[in-house]
Amino acid sequence: MGSSNLIFLELIEWMDDDGTLLARRFPPEGSGEIKFGAQMIVRESQRGVFFYNGKAVHVFEPGRHTLKTANIPILNKILGIPWGLESPLRAEAYLVSTRVFPNLRWGTREPVAFKDKEFGLIRLRAYGVFTIQVIQPLLFINTLVGTMPAFATEAVADFLARVIVSRFNDFMGETLSSILELPGQYDEWSHGLTARLQQDFARYGLGLEGLYINAITPPPEVQKAMDDRTKLGMFSDMTRYLQLKAASALEKAAQNQGGAGEGLGLGVGFMMPSLMAQFLRNAGAVEASTPPSAEVPGPTLTCPECHTSISPHDRFCASCGHQLVVFAQCPSCGKNITPGARFCPRCGEKLGEAKPQPRHCPHCGGENLPNALFCNTCGERLSP
Repeated sequence: MGSSNLIFLELIEWMDDDGTLLARRFPPEGSGEIKFGAQMIVRESQRGVFFYNGKAVHVFEPGRHTLKTANIPILNKILGIPWGLESPLRAEAYLVSTRVFPNLRWGTREPVAFKDKEFGLIRLRAYGVFTIQVIQPLLFINTLVGTMPAFATEAVADFLARVIVSRFNDFMGETLSSILELPGQYDEWSHGLTARLQQDFARYGLGLEGLYINAITPPPEVQKAMDDRTKLGMFSDMTRYLQLKAASALEKAAQNQGGAGEGLGLGVGFMMPSLMAQFLRNAGAVEASTPPSAEVPGPTLTCPECHTSISPHDRFCASCGHQLVVFAQCPSCGKNITPGARFCPRCGEKLGEAKPQPRHCPHCGGENLPNALFCNTCGERLSP
């Protein structure tokens, strides 16, 4: 990395020592002097983005690059040769880390409201971890990084966690009727939430590599009611309960020493085949009634136009020729927008308009994300 006390930068290189930064700007103080012909070293887990007059003009893949017209043809038009090709450029560059950032935390700061068919309106807390990766460096810088000299995971984790909580609330409202159905569904919900959130993250040039739910906790009084129902469910099958208690008592008695223990052990030997046969019949019935769990495919990167599988390093789709290097996206339909466009070529939406405003719940007035389906405050479904 070039020293800040030099007049202009001759070497642009970034070694992230603490492993928490997503992007670093050169020079750190903003648009500065970068020598024409300076070297940019982009490591295997990085991408370089060159800016001139506030606009991105080139993306560099891993390797050693020289900032000349051979690598950046547009510089030939920008310079116009009035100052000579060896003059420093008033420009800036970003190095973006494209490695996977794991174990980012998400959770509900305030409990979210859920209308349970058994317990009525209850408030739930949930938390877990998620993993992200920058897949579109240009879009990431234009939408999140902006003009910041450095961008760390903590700067984006809080915003993304809010998006996750909103989608979690929508997913819960659509798929769950009572929290009594919740145990054993964490993995299924994790896959469903990941698939739903991938499009949200892609709008910021990020890929969601995985999301995990560690716990969903109801209030203490609801937990007590759930425990009581579990006990009642266990005692409803009194035959199996008595079989379990009898087998446990016989096993303990058989471990005792002496003649009585030996006699009980002999009794256990006669009774065990019957108990095992009964257990196997019950287990076989449960297994036959339980369908095998379906494999959920992992997240894949696809072309936004033809949905063909692509590589993160591709610049154009091999099937339809769609440009994959994203500068900006239409806020309405997600179409890739070329620099300077005033209208979306797909939906005709005028670009540069005000960002979508938060949705306010008509029932309680609570604030939610623009495209939320259920209110985080009262749990009511929001009107379309």
